[in-house]
Amino acid sequence: MMRWIDQIDSTTTEFQNLFGSLTNDELNWKPNPDTWSIAQNIDHIMVINQTYFPILSVLKSGGYKPPFIAKFNFIVSFLGKTVLNAVKPDRKKKMKTFPIWEPTKGNVSEGLLERFSVHQDDLKSEIEASKRLVEDGVIISSPANKNIVYRLEVAFDIIVTHEQRHLEQSKEVLEHLKSVDK
Repeated sequence: MMRWIDQIDSTTTEFQNLFGSLTNDELNWKPNPDTWSIAQNIDHIMVINQTYFPILSVLKSGGYKPPFIAKFNFIVSFLGKTVLNAVKPDRKKKMKTFPIWEPTKGNVSEGLLERFSVHQDDLKSEIEASKRLVEDGVIISSPANKNIVYRLEVAFDIIVTHEQRHLEQSKEVLEHLKSVDK
């Protein structure tokens, strides 16, 4: 559990340190129409992470029923590794997100980094409250597609790795912003 908690704390701190002094206009600035702003990257992280919360709630209540495909360990393992590899921070391959995970289209409102910090605390609480489920090797479906299944442990790996991916993407936007400001 601590590896995820520590990574979330590290990511949150890095977002705050890098982007905390930016104005709302700077957070919402985009180098081009096809690139997300720093604010959209942060919003996207929160949108994705929050789609896992209802699954965790149902798991904790004992009412979760994984799809039939979850009975095949090799599929569970393969899909988990595939998704985890797809969200790695190196971003050699650009990906399109599922529609349910699209960030806010327009400008994200003031107070984003404060909301992000609160969200990260909520995420840590959800992870900590899931210790038994992780130990039991529970299998879940992706919030975006019920036929994409992986272990809850892998889901948490995906979440923290995905946050790193968008931290790197946000750093690139910041570099573009700095070059425009010169």
